[in-house]
Parts: sequence; C-alpha cells; structure tokens
Amino acid sequence: MASPTPELLFELPNFMRVYKDGTVERFIGTEIVPASTDPTTGVRSKDAVIDQETGVSARIYIPKTTANANDNKKLPLLVYFHGGGFCIETAVSPTYHHHLNSLAAEANVVVVSVDYRRAPEHPLPAAYDDSWAAIKWAASHSKGGGPEVWLNECVDFDRVFFAGDSAGANISHHMGIRVESENPDGFKLVGIALIHPYFGGEEPIGGERDNAAGKAMGDKLWLFACPTSRGLDDPLFNPGKDPNISKIGCGKVLVCVAEKDMLRDRGWYYKEELVKSGWGGVVEVMEAEGENHVFHLINPTCDNAVAMLKRLAAFMN
Repeated sequence: MASPTPELLFELPNFMRVYKDGTVERFIGTEIVPASTDPTTGVRSKDAVIDQETGVSARIYIPKTTANANDNKKLPLLVYFHGGGFCIETAVSPTYHHHLNSLAAEANVVVVSVDYRRAPEHPLPAAYDDSWAAIKWAASHSKGGGPEVWLNECVDFDRVFFAGDSAGANISHHMGIRVESENPDGFKLVGIALIHPYFGGEEPIGGERDNAAGKAMGDKLWLFACPTSRGLDDPLFNPGKDPNISKIGCGKVLVCVAEKDMLRDRGWYYKEELVKSGWGGVVEVMEAEGENHVFHLINPTCDNAVAMLKRLAAFMN
C-alpha cells in the first residue's frame, strides 16, 4: 500500500513545494557545476569552505588578466549574493556560474560568490549571518595572510563592492548597513549594486496595486522565509521603514530594475527612500525596457542583458 502524500505547507508554483512533514521539493536551481577554467572567458574558479560548522562556502572567480602580488595593479573585489527568494538556487548552479564568469571577465574583478544556507531548512536570518561571515572571511585576506592565495595576492581591498539579484540584492543592502556599523578591518566598501531587489511592504505601491496576486505571493514568500519577521514592514523587507537606511557604508549605489518586473517599483522606491534618508552618496537607477525579473540570467545574450553587464562593469571601474 502506497504511503499517503504528505500535506502541503507552502508552494511557490514552478519553483518549490514544502510539506508539513518537512520535505522540501525544489524544481529549479538544483543542478550544480564544478569550478573550472571557463573556455570562453579564461576566468578560473575554485571553491572554498568559509565555516566548517555551518557549511557556508564560496566560489571564487579570478579573471584571465589577473594581477599578482608583485605589481601594483591588484583588482577590485566583488562579493556576490545569489537570488532565489532565500529558498532556491545556489552559488554553484549553472545560472550563477555562467553569469559570474561573464561578469568577472567584463569587469576585470575578483568575485567571491557566497553560498549561504537557505530557507526553509535554515530560515532567515541564517542567510544574513552567513553572508556576514563570508564578508569577514574575505576581509581576513586584506593583509595577505588569509587561507586563499588568490585573495591574498590579487585583490585591492580598497575597492570592494557588493552585488546581488532579487533576494541577493536584499542581502547586499543589509550587508552594506552592517559594514558601516561593524566596520570589519581591512577593506573599503566602495559601492553596492542591487539587481531587481526583493523588497516589499504592507501598503502596495505602483504596479502592485494592479497585481494583487503577485504581491500576495511575494509577501507570502517573505513570511515563509523569515517566520520570525515583524511583518511586511519589517525593516529587513521594507527598507523605507528602516531608521538605519542612511547608514550604508559606501559612496555609491546602482539599482537595476526591469520594466515588467513586479518588483520594479520597489527598486525605484528604494532610491527615493535612500535619497530622502540623508545618506550622502550617489544612487542611480538603470531600467531595462520590456524585460521581466532576472531576465539577464534567463537570456544573458539579449541586448538589455549585455547592456546591464557593461553598466555593472563600469560601476566597478
């Protein structure tokens, strides 16, 4: 006799299902690719364990035109946080591996792509804690004595950037605030790039008013990933409600939005709130016409994706 199907607890259609017995089914982002030398760009990658206890790791990318400890042309460092609603995708999926090969080559930067723990097995704030641990681990190389030779020899720690897409953009923002408050020794955060940031709030704004179902799904996902949240106006989800928004520890921010993305208006709202906060830096928005959420990962060779890749590269140089 077949065992009964467990009762469904949460579903993100086409992406994942979670059952009340704790079983998690993920339908995308489960494939992994090994670190390698990319034949197209010449970018090399390797994996590093950051914390043996939690299992947090990173994939490091180094461009073909790598500097070394014997010259004065060390490269900027990009710490990247992948998207996936805090629940799906990994730093070693084909999607992010290919994207960061391209970005490392185009921008000529060293990349540390953080593989943080995901909900629901590890609900928020685990992803924030893991991301901060990765930042401190990267900073530990600033004086040349860290465990990874590539970071010791090739990185200019006065030119550090954070970036991420969707949930990873949310993480990038909060790591920027944490840099200002905790000031890890050894590096200077220059800028943050938020790509299609996953933010929300109790009151609908812009196009959310005409897409109640889409907003409801985004809201439900947040409360699922962060069961201890104060709600939809939690500062972790709604930066406009965060009294610390002005304390981002860098001088410039780039926000990338897509015209047809349900989160588009949250990106523009973020810019408005950052400016209103009194933060003294420069924030710019790049909007891709006719595109949807994370289009650049789905169709990386389209004109808008290529334009965004070049804008991100320029932002870091």
